[in-house]
Order: sequence, then structure tokens, then C-alpha cells
Amino acid sequence: MKAGLSYRDRPLAFTDVETTGLDETQHEIIEIGLVLADQRTLDVIAKMNVLVKPEHIERAEARALEVNGYDEEKWRDAGPLKDAMDVYAQMTRNAMFIAHSVTHDWAFIKAAFRQTGVMNQMDYHRIDLWTVAYEALKDAADCHSLRLKDICSFLGVPEEPMPHRGINGALSALEVYRQLQILRRP
Repeated sequence: MKAGLSYRDRPLAFTDVETTGLDETQHEIIEIGLVLADQRTLDVIAKMNVLVKPEHIERAEARALEVNGYDEEKWRDAGPLKDAMDVYAQMTRNAMFIAHSVTHDWAFIKAAFRQTGVMNQMDYHRIDLWTVAYEALKDAADCHSLRLKDICSFLGVPEEPMPHRGINGALSALEVYRQLQILRRP
């Protein structure tokens, strides 16, 4: 990490992973979507979307593959997790990780860093978009759920299309974060 870089100057790494299930000890990342944004302006600095070839597709949960649209043919040219993590680590150097479901996404990214031996050079703080939305919307009587699609609907942000793709989830998270920042202004 860059010494002396204030947390206010670190880019935000909006990340969405598509996985073969919910357990990072049994399931795998099959896609990583990243939108790197300037923290002050929320302008996009860079984007990345990479398909990852699963090593143990036999462990996959059918519902997870349905949600993310996994198809062996579409993933035919997907690369290994290490290659994806090399690019991800380079792009997110000094950034702060942010995801709608930070517990899920970070668990898989952290496991991928460990599994591949790629060095994580991000800031150690994590931002949970769900918590940001909770704080901003907890008194909104007509906001009944904090699932990303429901927050999008409430804020007038286009909903992430099905099947889910990493880049679409990361872009949706960025736009929700932008709208939540507007709500916070006096």
C-alpha cells in the first residue's frame, strides 16, 4: 500500500463476483466484475470483467449457475483464477473494496488471494453498500427490502439484468452508491 495516502484519496473498487455457490470453502469464483471509481467524483477510472474457468464445477449449486448464467460453452475461453487475480490485484492497488454484499464478495476475493498466492495490495478497510443503503433508507416507508434489485428500483436505477454478470453488478453498485450520496446531501 502506498504510505501516507489518505483514505479519502483512495479509489473505490466496486466488485461483484459470480460464484458456483455461497460457500467460499467449497465453491468457486467464475466471474469477477470490477469498476474502479474516483472516491471524490465517483467517475469511473477503469473497468474489468473476467470469466474464470472453474476447477470443480461438480461442486456447483444449480441455482447459482442459473443466476449467473454459467454455460460451459460461454466459459470455454475463460482463464485460470490466478490470471484473473493478477489483473484484479494490479487494478485495485491502494483501493478500498466495496460491494453490495461485502461479506459474500470479500470472502471469495480473500480466499482467491490466498489460493493463488497473489498479493492483495488494497487498503484493509471494506465498505458494505448494504449498510450504506440501510443508513440512507431505513426511514423510507416505501423501501421494503435492501436487496440490490429492490434498492435499484426504489432509487430509479436500472435493475441488473438476468442472468447476473460481474460487471453489471459492479456498475449497479456504483450507481446505487452515487444515488445514495445524493440523498445524503443537505
